[in-house]
Amino acid sequence: FKAEKLIGVTTVSTGKRGHRTPTGSFTILQKNKRHFSNLYNNAPMPNMQRITWSGVALHAGALPGYPASHGCIRLPHGFSKRLFEVTKLG
Repeated sequence: FKAEKLIGVTTVSTGKRGHRTPTGSFTILQKNKRHFSNLYNNAPMPNMQRITWSGVALHAGALPGYPASHGCIRLPHGFSKRLFEVTKLG
């Protein structure tokens, strides 16, 4: 949503057991088109948009059909690219 208008719909992969993805409304704290994880073996996190200072972010990644991340919200690459383009910090 952007304001009250629906701007897109997608599937995601969220946090697996022991790595819960937080729920709620968040502010984008950082953006980086070419980001790599400093916690998980330098894993690529394209179109990264950080939403918590503890490391949770929106980014492109594998969508196996079940919760599989370490708390992040994985998005299809095309959707993450478009979302990155229409959002801003804060």
